[in-house]
Amino acid sequence: MLEKYEQTLDNWIESIVVGGDDDALFASGYLQGHFAVVLAEMESEGTSDLASLDEKMKACLVQATCELEDPDYRLVASAWQQLRSAIAA
Repeated sequence: MLEKYEQTLDNWIESIVVGGDDDALFASGYLQGHFAVVLAEMESEGTSDLASLDEKMKACLVQATCELEDPDYRLVASAWQQLRSAIAA
């Protein structure tokens, strides 16, 4: 399952690189780093369910509120919802 998540991320990033604007590129790049850490944590824990991914990414978004200005945070939160929808499809 983790491979599916990673492949979905790669496809999503590729589509943004091809057709996204600067905001989308920023948000996807920011998420990509956090997503890689989350997947590594899940692999070491032996978890691969979507609920665990959601929980860990939610914690990343909480951290993002401290790291980002509000407009940038909204971009990242929206990008996560787009990626999350792609993963669930």
